[in-house]
Amino acid sequence: MDNVSVVTFFILSGLNETNDYKVTLFTFTLLYYCMILFLNISIIIIIILDQNLHEPMYILLCSCCINGLYGSTGFYPKFLLDLFSSSQQISYEWCLLQALVMNSFVCCEVSILAVMAYDRYLAICRPLHYQSVMTKRKVSQLICFSWFTPFCIFSINILLTSRLRLCGVNIDRLHCVNWVIVQLACYQSDTFSINVTAHFTMTIYFSHGLFIIWTYMHLIRTCAKSKDDRVKFMQTCVPHLVSLVTFIVVVLFDLMHMRFGSTDLPRSLQNFINIEFLLIPPVMNPVIYGFKLTKIRNRILCFFPRKKLPPLS
Repeated sequence: MDNVSVVTFFILSGLNETNDYKVTLFTFTLLYYCMILFLNISIIIIIILDQNLHEPMYILLCSCCINGLYGSTGFYPKFLLDLFSSSQQISYEWCLLQALVMNSFVCCEVSILAVMAYDRYLAICRPLHYQSVMTKRKVSQLICFSWFTPFCIFSINILLTSRLRLCGVNIDRLHCVNWVIVQLACYQSDTFSINVTAHFTMTIYFSHGLFIIWTYMHLIRTCAKSKDDRVKFMQTCVPHLVSLVTFIVVVLFDLMHMRFGSTDLPRSLQNFINIEFLLIPPVMNPVIYGFKLTKIRNRILCFFPRKKLPPLS
């Protein structure tokens, strides 16, 4: 078939300048990945085991941590192997799979953050309707939507990409991304359907962003009227807002660099921009929620018994 690619592997050239400090990079990366696993799994286990945390906000946080594990595992194990490989090759099939994981991870995170914003909007702006709206069934449906929709959209994108004839194997990054693979197409006219689905996807998740802005406009307006609501906003909305802003900023940096970035930047800086969405959110989310949300913080502190003071004489 004429439209089937003959490419059987790709070369990830982002590691070309790391030969002098691969051992150091491997050590720190392994420790960092272990920290991601420990923090996210700890939050997940605490929420699952504690019946008092079986509330929509904490269930959504659990889903957010699972997504952090999903995205991180799609990158770090392969990256660690590449550090001690003579050539940073990845098979055609595994590259498409990694592209699917990376893209669906990002969009799933946006969907979960949008659902969390909706949850906070109901809890603060519509407290009388909260219990009747955010039922266990509704929360389950929203979480399934957050996971299923990005996976289906990017499965279609990856399927369309797999039908392209490619005229290159070099990917100037540390991991595979669908847009970069598409840029290797021999004929850009063949990418029309992919561009259409890409713009459709961007429209969907841009609307998620508009929805989040709308919810926070109402949240801020409501919380400005009541001291109790301001306290609730600081306790539950600020962690979400910090997580949201951080994730959007790091993803936009990567998108802007991928589309319009200069190749004159130092390789180390380009690599950092390309993977910062895999560096910051997977660690920041469990840390900021673990310290800011009172129930989770108290549950964590239970594992560290207080030292008893000697009796007064």
